[in-house]
Amino acid sequence: MKWIDSLDVALSLLEAHPDVDPTKIRFTDLREWILALDEFDDDPNHCNERILEAIQACWINEY
Repeated sequence: MKWIDSLDVALSLLEAHPDVDPTKIRFTDLREWILALDEFDDDPNHCNERILEAIQACWINEY
C-alpha cells in the first residue's frame, strides 16, 4: 500500500485497531500506525496533513 491508497489503509487500520474511534486519533499517532502496517510500503517523507485527513475520513466512513 501507498499513501494514496486511502481506503485500503483505512481498512487495514480498522482491522489492526478495531476498538479505536478514528475521530479521536491524533495525526502523529495515525502516521505511526500507518507506517507500522505490514502491507504499507511507501516513503514516510511523502506524507502530509491532507493525506492523513483522507485516510482518517475513509476510516471514519468504515467505522
